[in-house]
This record gives sequence, structure tokens and C-alpha cells, in this order.
Amino acid sequence: MNNVSESRIYYTKPSITDLEIGYAADAASNGWGEHCYDYIHRFEAMFREHLGVKHAIATSSATGALHIGMAAMGIGEGDEVVLGDINWIASAAPIIHLGATPVLVDVLADTWCLDPAAVEAAITPRTKAILAVHLYGNLCDLDTLREIGQRHGIPVIEDAAEAIGSVWHGHRAGSTGIFGVFSFHGTKTVTTGEGGILVTNDDELFERALTLSNHGRARRETRQFWPETIGFKYKMSNLQAAIGCGQMERIEELIAGKRRVFEYYRDALRTLPLRMNPEATGTTNGYWMPTIVVDDDVPFARAALLAEFKADNIDGRVFFWPLSSLPSFNPHPEHAVSHSLSIRAMNLPSYHDMTDDEQDRVIGCVRRLVAIGS
Repeated sequence: MNNVSESRIYYTKPSITDLEIGYAADAASNGWGEHCYDYIHRFEAMFREHLGVKHAIATSSATGALHIGMAAMGIGEGDEVVLGDINWIASAAPIIHLGATPVLVDVLADTWCLDPAAVEAAITPRTKAILAVHLYGNLCDLDTLREIGQRHGIPVIEDAAEAIGSVWHGHRAGSTGIFGVFSFHGTKTVTTGEGGILVTNDDELFERALTLSNHGRARRETRQFWPETIGFKYKMSNLQAAIGCGQMERIEELIAGKRRVFEYYRDALRTLPLRMNPEATGTTNGYWMPTIVVDDDVPFARAALLAEFKADNIDGRVFFWPLSSLPSFNPHPEHAVSHSLSIRAMNLPSYHDMTDDEQDRVIGCVRRLVAIGS
């Protein structure tokens, strides 16, 4: 085992170059008055082009983007939205903020994303949307979910906060639902520090969401300070968007960096009794967060692996908890896959310029603990 004198390995960190710094400095110096939205509009246009969608609204977070989009759909009191039990709370919070009910269902053991059969079984007359969360870059079965949605008259929303770089049969994640959202938090493949974006091909939903995103002021309203409804304030700042523009110019490089790190882990750990993020035929996984799931029949003490990481000055990051295990939600112990994943899985450190030596330190810890367990 190495000792704590080794350099720290962070679980993730952004890739910021002179390009992003230069744009941010320009926004700080010149992005005021009539130029206060220049980088925002440029960033939105770059993201639309990358994703192949008609509309984009840059926001302060993916959570805010979900809130605006669901509000624009009219989701509210008495409505239900179906989503996977194992998720970060940010996917469920906007549903609750709107007065609706998140209906939690179990996930698939291979993708860790929505189980379509469980989704269909959960649909009621109150269901207003299916929220497909592409966990850790893994992809939901979008074809099946859309087919279920079409039969029941229920749209599919894509929470692609973690799925930049992921592609479902020729379509980039986030581009085929009634709307999609992405996160640009400092941990993400593309970052603006904090930030998010809403994307859609639906003209009417875009206009409603755009109005809601600006305190309820419609963009064609000629009267100053005249909101037509009560809206939100979830705008991204011009300074954040400036950094985002630099990141978008480098997006293929950033995605490739994430894939390189994942592939190194996968090749080194393939003989151990565990599985990692899947990439089904016809899809591409952006591999935001390389994750191991130790086989069910193998003893595994996650706390021991976290301690091993800490002893080697490596950041540890646990898998998400099932939402139904948190105090704010009703328990669902029958969601066996979600509960098993939560205790048998861990995210591995991943950043764009991670070196082979750094990955080897992580791999060594995993090998020692999983090999002992097996």
C-alpha cells in the first residue's frame, strides 16, 4: 500500500485551459451592457449544434432546467412522474417543488437505468411524464420508453445531466425527449463551474420555458418589466457561459479524455468479479463516471475499499443511494436492484488528464480489496 505522502487523486476535476480563461477574462472586461448576453447566446448556439436540436436555454443548473421544463409542461399538484429509484435527488426535487409526486421504480441490473417493465406497471391516469435519467453516462432504453409513452400518451423527459458524449443509436443523449437537460457542474465532462441547459425540439414548450426562465417575461413583450406570469430566475451568467464556450470548442477532446480513462480501467479490471458501465451495440457511452459493481455472490466491503483509498490519498465516491432509502421518501425495499447497487458499487476517480500511474494506484486498491473478497 502507498502512503499519504503520495499526491492526491481527486475523484474528478475539470479541464480548464488558457482558452477558457481568456474567454472568461473577456466576459469580465467587456461582457456588460448590450454585450451582457453575448457569451450566453454563443454557448446556447454551440450546444444546439453539438446536440442537433432546435432550441436551448442556458440555466444556472440542470435542476433548474428540469424545474422550468416540467413547469412548461404544466406538471403540478396531483400529477405523477415516473423515475428510477436510484438517482441523485436533483432529478426528483423539481417534481416535488411543483407539487407533483415522484413515482419511484426499480432499475435494470445492467444499465442501472429505468426498468421499462416497471415503468409501464407504475403508470396511472395521473402520470404526466417518464423521467429517463442516464445515470453516470449509461443510457436508458429510449426506444422502449418512448413506445410505452406513446401508447399511454405520456412524454419522455431526458435527464442527461451526466450523459454528455453518450449516443443512443445515432442520436445524442438528451436530444429525443420532449425536452432534455444537462449539467455543467464542476464535476461534469463539460463545465461552467455551476450551470445547466434545457434543450428541446418542441417550439411551444420552448416558448413557455423561455418565458418562465425570465421571471415570466415573454421575449416578444414590448413593455419593460412586464411579466405575463410568475416565472423563475435560473439564468446562467455571461461569465459562466464564456467558460462554456471554451469547453464547447474542446468538447470532443474532453469526451475522448473520459473514454480513455474508462477504457484503461476496464482493461485492467476485466478479470475481477465485477462489471462496469455498459456500452450496448449501436450506442456510445460518454463514461462520465467509471463505476464498478461487484458481483452479487462475491463478499465486498465498500467501507474497506474507501479506507484503502483514503490510506493511499485517493478520493472515494460511493454510488447513489436509492431515493426510497432517504428520509424524504417512502421506503421501497422491494426495489432489489436499486438497493443492491447502492452497497455493491463505487465510482472510480476520473478526470480528463488522469495519468496511467494515477489510475494504476486506484486499480491496485480495487484489486487488493475485490481479490480478497473473491
